[in-house]
Formats: sequence, structure tokens, C-alpha cells
Amino acid sequence: MKKTTLDATDIRILSAAQKYGRLSKSQLAKIVNLSPTPCWTRLTKLRDAGLIRSYHADIALDRIVDFTKVIMTISLLKHQKSDFDKFENYIKQINEITECIATGGGTDYVLKVITPNLEDFQSLMERLLLADLSIDRYMTYIVTREIKASKPDLMQLYKT
Repeated sequence: MKKTTLDATDIRILSAAQKYGRLSKSQLAKIVNLSPTPCWTRLTKLRDAGLIRSYHADIALDRIVDFTKVIMTISLLKHQKSDFDKFENYIKQINEITECIATGGGTDYVLKVITPNLEDFQSLMERLLLADLSIDRYMTYIVTREIKASKPDLMQLYKT
């Protein structure tokens, strides 16, 4: 995939959007150290180019409701494209699965699952196993504490 060429100001704008979400024109300009109108014009171009996918709030879920978070690894029995496609299309439809990444090596997928309780997680697992997704093996890891959850430092990753 062709990478978009950005300058240092674009990176500062994207970093501010990633860290703070939606900002007013004047707030963003102050953080980026650029006058408001050119700053907002650049932000609009970055959004239009598809570099900002969405804005969202980081909700303190643990302060609202009890829940169970499980990390899972899944390996499929067969490794044909159709098997991966079937699995991925099924997973995309399940709200409790909040993240799913394909991996190389000893396992095919790593998933993050959030359910109200362990019983609901078990029901979800039963649905997955009954769905004929060619699951060969899976491992579950109950999350007891979240030590760190952050976004990557864009300024550090993007070296011009």
C-alpha cells in the first residue's frame, strides 16, 4: 500500500487528534503551534484523505458495569483463503468480540472479547464452536487487570 507523504505539521495535527479527539479550531491550532485557519484546512485535508478514521470517547467501562474481558487465541484446522474468509466474516458480526487480529506463527488469530460475565463468554464460545468455522484449537486468558492500553506515539513512528 502506498504511504501518504506528510510533513511535521501534519504529524503534529494527527498526533493531537489521536490524543485529544475532536478539538476546536483554536485548541488544535494552539497545540500544533499554527494559526487556526491553516491548521483547520490541513485537518480537513487529512480527514478527507481517510487518515482519521473516527473520533471516539474512552469510556471507563469498569465504573459503569461489571464485565469479563477475555483474550483468546484461535488456530484454524484448514488454512485455505475460504476458511479465513468464513471465520473473519463470522467474527465481524459478533458484538462481544471487540478486536480480532490475524497473526503469523503458532496461532491464526488473537481476539479480545468482552461479555457481562463468564457464563455469557462460555455461551459465546459454544456458538463459535457450533458455527462450523474450522476451529482446531483455542486458548482463553481471563484478564485480571489492565496494565497499559494506549495508542502508538505517531511522532516516534513517523520518521521523515
